[in-house]
Amino acid sequence: MSDSAVFNQDVSDPAVFDPIDEARRQWVEHGWGEVAEGMAAVTSLMRAQQIMLARVEEILKPLELTFSRYELLMLLTFTRSGALPMNKASARLQVHPTSVTNAVDRLAAAGLVERVPHPSDGRATLVEITANGRELAEVATEKLNAGVFARPGLSPRRVSTLVSVLTELRRDAGDFDS
Repeated sequence: MSDSAVFNQDVSDPAVFDPIDEARRQWVEHGWGEVAEGMAAVTSLMRAQQIMLARVEEILKPLELTFSRYELLMLLTFTRSGALPMNKASARLQVHPTSVTNAVDRLAAAGLVERVPHPSDGRATLVEITANGRELAEVATEKLNAGVFARPGLSPRRVSTLVSVLTELRRDAGDFDS
């Protein structure tokens, strides 16, 4: 099949060809063969993230949640008191404090969390999950467990391998110390 035939295929038909494999072939053909596998790996990760995010959003959207807000609710449910300082939530979620502030604003407006004064540090604010927040987090988790996490698209052995590989990538990037 010629290059023009490949790139003029109907992209709504996923069975026609693998666009990332074609991009890898093009990389090699254009003299970038030594980095073609790296390009394919990065592009594949980005596409896999899009696929997973779409599956997660399909479940969370009817609950009026985004994945980042869901993660914050779950983080709070896992704490003993149901509350964390905003800066600690930011660190644990590995996101910028502004992102946590935005998520807290939206969750608070929905009655799912509250901002409360820190009991021993007058400068700090805690974000605390409400009963409604706990209830919604439980419903969302049940739906995500059944609809996404139980069947991520790979065999259990391959999922384990994927987690191991991604953990290595994250460690190498400085995501955490081992």
